[in-house]
Amino acid sequence: MSNPPANADEPLMREPPEFSLVLGGPLYQLWRRTHLSGDALEMLRRRVVVLAMLAWVPLLMLSVAEGHAWAGKVKLPFLHDIEMHMRLLLALPLLIVAELVVHQRMRTVVSQFIERGLITDATQTRFYAAIAAALRLRNSVTAEVVMIALVYGLGVLFVWRTQVALNVTCWYGMDGGGKLHPSLAGWWMGCVSLPVFQFLLLRWYFRLFIWARFLWQLSRLQLNFMPTHPDRCGGLSFLASVSHAFTPVLVAQGALLAGVMANKIFVAQAKLVAFKIDIIGLVAVMIFAILGPLLVFLPQHAAAKRKGLREYGRLAQQYAREFDHKWLRAGAAADEPLMGSSDIQSLADLGNSYAVVKEMRLLPFTMPTVLQLAITTLLPVAPLLLTMIPLEELLVRMLKIIF
Repeated sequence: MSNPPANADEPLMREPPEFSLVLGGPLYQLWRRTHLSGDALEMLRRRVVVLAMLAWVPLLMLSVAEGHAWAGKVKLPFLHDIEMHMRLLLALPLLIVAELVVHQRMRTVVSQFIERGLITDATQTRFYAAIAAALRLRNSVTAEVVMIALVYGLGVLFVWRTQVALNVTCWYGMDGGGKLHPSLAGWWMGCVSLPVFQFLLLRWYFRLFIWARFLWQLSRLQLNFMPTHPDRCGGLSFLASVSHAFTPVLVAQGALLAGVMANKIFVAQAKLVAFKIDIIGLVAVMIFAILGPLLVFLPQHAAAKRKGLREYGRLAQQYAREFDHKWLRAGAAADEPLMGSSDIQSLADLGNSYAVVKEMRLLPFTMPTVLQLAITTLLPVAPLLLTMIPLEELLVRMLKIIF
């Protein structure tokens, strides 16, 4: 990234900076030093395979060695544990894939603030300061150390030993007196597999916090919104498209919940309807985590719309009066033809401009965006509908809806 100007009187830089939420931090440096990633997160397949070998394969081998891999000695053998497979073979790779997707789709998003003229000469110094602050947080060693401490201090010592076990004999251990007594595979799960997954998930939550904080800092600047921009959003609609970059994270969260529900449905005979609060809560939280930060621009958007309506309303009033006087009050020359006059086209253009300002949205996203994020989050949960409705009946209902 190019160095920012020394002061606000200097012109904006010619080459806007690339902004990445993921190209930094101790784990990223570890990927590079162990040749599991290049400078731009190449070698995606290698990282996915290595993490699967670290988190999932030892569980399979230890379960086979202990005789807990398939049905027999325990009620929930390893190969029947849908939650663990969804967590380690679907959600975990998706969290790794999300790094590359977010990097590729977001690296030019900050530059658009400059390219669209939203950042003025007076605000560019604070703009670069916000970028620098976001990159410092992204690269923070302390933050990732704290996350590791949380994973092992809270996740392993408390949650794993007291909250993980079902009320049945499992491949990872036995529940006795409200406390898990791990098998060898259970020890690997608790000390390696789950901490790896939880760390990567916490790391994504932290990145979402960095993104939200960065947008909040930008909202403190006086941005140069254009009320007549065709995107009906003052020129800020590009931020809504960024939300789709987080799709892998949303699917990973949905897979995590789907795995938990599947185990309770198939092992503990729970019903899908019993999880409606969990499903609604997950969708609401994830949509707010992705789109909520965009709400910080609402006050400036509202002010820009009010100003635009006032200014374009005054201009339209002035032009309409002059048009009325010229063409209806005998102001036009007798030999000036009405047909083909540019006055009428100008009046129509001005009306269209005013309509654009009037239709300007206060939020830089639409309801279809919200619905897309909700559906994305629920995709891994959808197959569990078959526990309530047979496939044939479900297909018949869908056909009736469509046709």
